[in-house]
Amino acid sequence: MKFIFLIAAFNALFFSVLLFQKKPKAVHDKILIFWLVYLGLYTGVYGLFSNELFTHFPLLSAGFISLILLHGPFLYVYISSLVINPNKFKSKNLIHFVPFLLFNLYLSVASFFPGISERISLSHAASEHESPVLFQLFLILIVLSGPAYFVLSTRLFKKLDIQIFNNFSSAENLNLDWLRKLVYIFGSVWTLLMVVAVIHHVFQLFSWVFCTDGISLSLSIFIILIGYYGLKQKELFSFPEKESFVLEQKSEKYAGSGLKESEALLYLEKLNNFMAAEKPYLNPKLTLPQLAKEVDIPSHYLSQVINENLELNFFDFINRQRVEDVKSKISGSQYQNYSILGIAFESGFNSKSAFNRVFKNITGLTPSEYKKSLSV
Repeated sequence: MKFIFLIAAFNALFFSVLLFQKKPKAVHDKILIFWLVYLGLYTGVYGLFSNELFTHFPLLSAGFISLILLHGPFLYVYISSLVINPNKFKSKNLIHFVPFLLFNLYLSVASFFPGISERISLSHAASEHESPVLFQLFLILIVLSGPAYFVLSTRLFKKLDIQIFNNFSSAENLNLDWLRKLVYIFGSVWTLLMVVAVIHHVFQLFSWVFCTDGISLSLSIFIILIGYYGLKQKELFSFPEKESFVLEQKSEKYAGSGLKESEALLYLEKLNNFMAAEKPYLNPKLTLPQLAKEVDIPSHYLSQVINENLELNFFDFINRQRVEDVKSKISGSQYQNYSILGIAFESGFNSKSAFNRVFKNITGLTPSEYKKSLSV
């Protein structure tokens, strides 16, 4: 087991070096560098010194366990840098690391008071007295921190979905599927390990080594995955027209809009005429700011017209146009020698999976079922 932890530590530091050499580095890359260094030091120290640390140095072992309080904040801030703040790190995010600092401040102060420090222990067997209440509260905070931040991270993914549907006609390379799966899987594993730790602490079942080995082993696997995929992760949102990027949900987005109903109808007519004449949906990478620029309608107003007048988001609006184009080409003679997938690519779709999913959602039929229905 020791060698697994040391290999994981090496991988973490190796990936952090690769990220440090990456140019240009986005904000999420810089956050990941610090995150990987932390993970590398955690697993490395655990692999080398865990036996002596947890046996002979109760205060140091408590400080070491406090590092678990960093994992959730790093995860949340990393995802936030991809989804919400792609251009700069906001200092208010540092508040997520305050519990870690407070715990270690408490341990530092306690070290000067033998009556308190002697009662601080992670193992019931090693302590003859009941642990201090404040120490118990910090342990509870450690248990709750991971699951809580995993829940907060899943909420960020919902914001990401809103941004994609508001601004993009394709979700390819934007939906962070690798990170979603990582959060869901390790969120479940981490929560289970925290439950085991609570059972150990309350009922003295299992062993503390079993709990800490499980946490460090899961982090070792996590290091390899987050390092590999994080190294390849690019900035999600890099519009030239950043001020036109629609971030808010519909209920908040148009609260202060000055768009009148008569103007909205004129914009709608202009949009429909442009879509029919220019067919911008044939561009598989079409975004809301791009379309707004081409049709000469302010991005915010274009989004409002599509949402309120057509009752669609930008993603559905463009892909409905693409589906209608596919249906037209399937039934036309000019594309009889094309495969259905070839027609899909000609109509603006850029992947088979996305095409099949969107077509089925809109028509209720798979593309092949639709084609067969035309010959009946």
